[in-house]
Amino acid sequence: MNTGSDRGTHGSAADDAATEAAAGPTAEAATEGAEETPHVSKAPAFIKRNRSLHLSWQVGVFIVGLAVIGAGIAMLVLPGPGWVAIFAGLAIWATEFAWAHLVLRWTKRKVTEAAQKALDPKVRRRNIILTSAGLVIAGALIGFYLWKYGLVMPWSLKDQ
Repeated sequence: MNTGSDRGTHGSAADDAATEAAAGPTAEAATEGAEETPHVSKAPAFIKRNRSLHLSWQVGVFIVGLAVIGAGIAMLVLPGPGWVAIFAGLAIWATEFAWAHLVLRWTKRKVTEAAQKALDPKVRRRNIILTSAGLVIAGALIGFYLWKYGLVMPWSLKDQ
């Protein structure tokens, strides 16, 4: 089972493909502007030397990352920073697993693109108009409810 975290010491099929691509004339066009460094495990050297110890380390990292992501998912409906915990769990996984490193990098790129898009004047103007329209509609509905039924508290202070 190759998780891609030991590329620095053992190599992988992806490294072989990258080496072959680098030898070709189109390698520059494929990687223009993107510095690809192979993902290497962040485990201490004495752990990486022993295969079973390294596998145990990876299982531990996976369990800790899974616990943090599980807590983040729970915090999506409970009070707490759910998305922050989910991304923290993904960052924990990215220390050992190449696939998590790629997912984290993709997520960072998409968040950056979304932030840049949100700062676009046309998008901001549209968002402000939609928010204003939503607030006007919500205000009209609340006003209609108060006009029709009045403001009645669910508890009665006179009874106590």
